[in-house]
Order: sequence, then C-alpha cells, then structure tokens
Amino acid sequence: MFDGVSSVKYALTRLAGDRRGGRVSTDGGEDFGPWLGRQLRRVDMSQTQLADTLGLTRAAVSAWVTGRAEPREETKRAIAAVLGTDEAAIHNRTADVVANLPVRWHHRPAHADGGREYGNAAAFAFAADLSVLAREATQNSVDERLDQTKPVSIRYTMQELSGEHLDAFLAAVHWSSLEGHYESAASTGQKVALSLRAALDDLASERTLVLLRVDDFNAAGLTGPEYDDGRFAAVVRRQLDSHKQFGGRAGGSYGLGKATLWATSRFGLVLINSTLSSPHEGRNQRRVIGRLDLPWHEVDGVAYAGPAWFGEPDTDRGVAVSRSWWADEATVRSLQLERPVAEAGTSFLIVGAHDASGDATNLQEMHDKLVRSLADGFWAAMVAGRDATPIVEASVTTLRNGQVLIPEERVDPHRVHPALSRAMQAYLNGETVSSLSAGEQVARTDVPLVIPPLRAGSRGRSTEHSAVLLLTAADDQADRINRIICMRGNRMTVMERRPQDLPLGATPFLAVLLAGYATGRTDDDVAVAERFLRASEPPEHDRWDRTEELTSSYERGALSRLHEFRQEIDRAVRRLIGKREVSSTAGPSALRELLKLDGAGSGRRASGVPTVHNVSAHIEDTGAWQVRVDIRLPEAQDRWVLTPVAKFDVRSGGRPTVAWKSLTSTQNCHVDDGNLIVEPGVRSAAFVGLTDRGSHPVNGAFARLIVEVQKARGGSS
Repeated sequence: MFDGVSSVKYALTRLAGDRRGGRVSTDGGEDFGPWLGRQLRRVDMSQTQLADTLGLTRAAVSAWVTGRAEPREETKRAIAAVLGTDEAAIHNRTADVVANLPVRWHHRPAHADGGREYGNAAAFAFAADLSVLAREATQNSVDERLDQTKPVSIRYTMQELSGEHLDAFLAAVHWSSLEGHYESAASTGQKVALSLRAALDDLASERTLVLLRVDDFNAAGLTGPEYDDGRFAAVVRRQLDSHKQFGGRAGGSYGLGKATLWATSRFGLVLINSTLSSPHEGRNQRRVIGRLDLPWHEVDGVAYAGPAWFGEPDTDRGVAVSRSWWADEATVRSLQLERPVAEAGTSFLIVGAHDASGDATNLQEMHDKLVRSLADGFWAAMVAGRDATPIVEASVTTLRNGQVLIPEERVDPHRVHPALSRAMQAYLNGETVSSLSAGEQVARTDVPLVIPPLRAGSRGRSTEHSAVLLLTAADDQADRINRIICMRGNRMTVMERRPQDLPLGATPFLAVLLAGYATGRTDDDVAVAERFLRASEPPEHDRWDRTEELTSSYERGALSRLHEFRQEIDRAVRRLIGKREVSSTAGPSALRELLKLDGAGSGRRASGVPTVHNVSAHIEDTGAWQVRVDIRLPEAQDRWVLTPVAKFDVRSGGRPTVAWKSLTSTQNCHVDDGNLIVEPGVRSAAFVGLTDRGSHPVNGAFARLIVEVQKARGGSS
C-alpha cells in the first residue's frame, strides 16, 4: 500500500469529465496506459485506491491503464502528486517514479507434476568450444544488423578477475544468494553437476574468475516486451525461439545459437545489458537482466526447476518473478556490463568462460583461438569492396583486473585468409575473369541450383538459381588447399568441401561458392534458394543435406537436387582449372581416364581390372614430382605385372614421358626392373614414384602429371 495516499484528495468538479474518457495521447515517451499501470505496481497501489484518492471511479482508471482513454492535463497533475513526482515526469514518461527496486534472483519453482530437467538440452546441441561460441554469437549479431550501410561491430573482451576485483563483482551479482543453489545443483550426480562441482572447486581454490563479454553495435538490441513475442523474450525467456526479424537473410533458424553463451559459462550464468533500437517503456538505455541455467535441485526442502533470473521483482503476473530493469551507470559498471558507446546493440557477459575442448587453457590461448575462429567463420563478411562496406568487423581484447593484458586485436581477413579474401574482394569490385592466366586472378562462373516446389500451394514448377563460384590460386601459406567454401545469407560459411575428381598436378587453388543472398543479388530466385538451402541445414548449419524440414516442406526430389548441385559445383571447379570431363564412374578421373590396366600372364583371367583407389602427389623442393598410388585389384589366380608410366599433360602436342628416379613398393607388391609385381590373391597394393627432375621437358610446377599403369610388355606370370 502506498503511504500517504489519504493526504492528497481531489474532488474537483472538472474531473468528472474524465469518467467519459478522452483521446489517447501520443505525447512523451511510453504510452500513458502501460506507464501508469507499472507505476501503480511499483508503489504498490491498486487502481481502486488511485480512483478513490482522485474522487473518480475505478472504471475511469482502468480505461487509462488499458489505453482506452487518457486523463486530461489537470488530472495528470493530480496523478503526479499522488505518485510523488513532478508534472514533467508524467508528461515525458521516460522514467519510473520509484527509480530503483531491489534486484534479486528469482528461481523457477519445480514442476508441479514432478518433472525434472537436469540441464538445458539446447546447450548440448553444441560443444562448449570458443570457436563454436564465436560462430554462433557473431552470426546472431550479424543477423540483427540494423543499418545496412554500416558493419555490425563485434567486440570480444576477456577479463580475469582476482582479489578485490573478484570480490566486488561477486557482491554485485549477489553470489552469496546463489551459493546454496550451486552447492545443491552440484551434488545431484548428473552430467552437469560434475562440471559445476569442478567449477566451484576451482573458484574456491584459485580465487580467479574469467569473464568474457560479447558486445555488438549497430544491432537491433533486445527489443520487445518482457514476456510476450519479441527479441527480448526469445533470448532471455524461451528456448528454440529464433525470432529473426530481418527478412530471409538470417543464418540461424533453430533458435539454438544463443545456448552457446550459457554453455561456455562453467557456471551456466550470463548477464545482459542491451541498448534498444526502438524504445520499450519509453527508454532504450541499459536494459539489464541476468539468467542462470542450473539443473533441477532442492534448497532447504524446496524444489527448483533450474533456471533463474536476476532483476527487479515483478508481481504483475500473479506470481513472483524477476524482470529486466533500467540500470544506472554505476550498476552496469559494477556488473562489468558497461558499454563504451550508446549505439544500439547488446552486451552478453559470460561468467566463468572456458574452452571445453581443452585446446585453449590460458588467456593467451583463448585470445588467439577467438581471433582465429572469427577469421575462419566470418572472413567473407569482413571483406569490403570498392563500393561495399563489410558486413561485420570484429576485435578481441584481454584484460586482467581492468588492466590491458593483450591489446585489442582487430581481425583482418586478408592476413588470415589472403587468397579467399582476394577472391571475395574481386567479386565485390567486379574484377573477376572467366579463366585464369595470372597468379592472383580470380575466375568466376555460375553454378545452377534447381529448387523443387514447396508442397503447400505448389503449382509444380521448379525454380533455377544461379549460384556464383569464385576460384583463385592458393597462397603459399595456406594450410588447406583445393577446397571450396560454401556460403549463403550474410556470407555465412556453411561448409568446406573438397571437390571430387581433381586432376593430378592441378595448381593448388581455393574456391568460394556464393548462394542465395550471399551472391549480393535480390532477384526472386535468390529468396527461394536461400529458403531451400536453409531448410537443408542441421542445427549446426554445417552442411546442405537431408533434414526433416527439407523433406516435409518440398516436393519429392529435393535431396537429389542438392546432390546435383554438388556435382555442378565440382564440374565448375574442373572447368576453371582446365579439367576435361569424363563419364567413367570408378576412381579419380584424372587417373581413371588414363589408367590402362590389364591382367598379365597366362591361365585363368581375372573377372575385372585393377582400379585406382586413391592418389596423392606433391612437388618436392628439387622440382621432382612424388606420387603415391593405391590400387584395388580383383580376385585373380595369376600375378599382376604392371608398369607405371609418368607423363606431363601439356596444352598441345603429345604427352612427353618422364623418367622415374625411383619406384618404391609400399604395400603388397615389389618392384622388378621398373615393373610392379602383385602376387595372386592380393586385393590391394600401393607404390610411391619419384620423377627424375632431369627428364622434365618443362618446370614441374607448370604442368600436370599423368600416371598410366599399364600391362608390362613381355610380362609373365
């Protein structure tokens, strides 16, 4: 009950007109009705009590709160007096009359039916790996890009706290009120409990805590109401709610990515501070809340479901819950949630951040892994063109007790992935070529994707989309070559694959496949392709393959269209690197086309011929080619006598033969005078050959190597 209500009485005749209602005002910040309703709750006053104080009916007050009417100006002045505020506050409606209610943790009671969750299942959809966090958290920010003419800015700030800095933070987050819940949750013997026990023991013994804050800017922020549909509820209150609002370009679609934030916390604890792109309750600065994900547990005989929220008490829903609050600058500073600029976006603070993979065990390793992961996942979105800004920019900084330990490191895609970034930039600048003739050129070709019609409302017509393939020579430092990076949406990398049937000796390359909105186009087929490919991705968004959504949403043949798309991609790669197409179906085509194998000797013949199972090759520092060939052989009663012949594949004329410097058996055969001898009954064999550099008619780096494995002349069984 609000103290001192009886001291303010207004029974003016002029107020009688308020019973008839009035026009809903558009002045000020928040709409008058919701604002008034919240103020009454914050001062613990009922609508009836306000009506009695003003000398009006409860129906009149109800009409104000529900937005059906708005009081006259003299009535607003009276309401301001009742609430103990000034006329400006009630007119602007950008602040609460009781500025700060005590924040607290509210723990969700256990289910009445006895159901229990021993952890958040969504968190187990991904590994608690920093590379996964970087991919999922950054993609969520990119999907919420606000101003399309500017990049989303992502800042990862890691900080280790100890001593008084640790004590101050734990006090700010009300750690002492959580200790009983943590101890109980860590004693259940379940999987999550074991990890919690280790985290609590480490905090007690080492007295250090690693925080990882993920800030985004030029993003929408957690807009929307506290409990109903909107970005805020999707992230803070719900599971498996994607709620992406910017068209069909979003990378995610399952609503699972946000779970990586909590999975990366050893304590299941994340604090949030959001600057909103559109006001809520008349404000947009410092909307703060915390969420804790624990397994089912009991404290003092009371059972709790697991999740808990850190915020102001909100009794409006009939049960005690905690809701977000509009914090002051001192509060966000004490919670390590201070945002350096007022630009819209959100800060997520992961308490007890770690890399569960074990790859990064100290601050330097964690810092480096974040930088590398951001470059690997978003290099394409970080590349700018002559007339195109990057989609995202990112940096990583590491602190210790507020002091810089590792300075801010901006992620540079051209440094980490120079060839791929060169390809993307050439495409954005319109500087691609149709075929390669120089080392750093970027070749472009279109790749057809046929999208089957949707089951619902379909007229049976397919749609053809032209994806874009970019190919360029790999740089000398590339640790992975001859790969295609496939992406869609906001240049989100979906998968990396090696094309099939590459010719032996092809110049090392890297390729980029742009599909859907990643092409930069907005034609009708683009949205259709984007939806189709997104439907074919599992929750990890790491491949285009069979999913329940794909098979249930599209007519029969959807999986075949994906298979054909992959084949078209590989054909396009082979065309760009100068490969002739062949129609055979056994073994790598470069050797398959030229591998002339036959049984040797007399007697019963084999039912089939040897085939190449695998080929690998590279150029030695001396310029000589070294090649390893694995062969599969059919059942035969006679031995095989085979002769490997090396030739250079040149642009014109015959293929000059190259001498072997050495031939070495590595599996199930022996070498005799330049021939391979494979005994009867052997089903697989392998050899390694090294060419004689002196017999090369041209530099080995400028030619492709062809290996023919022929029946030995004069060979006998």
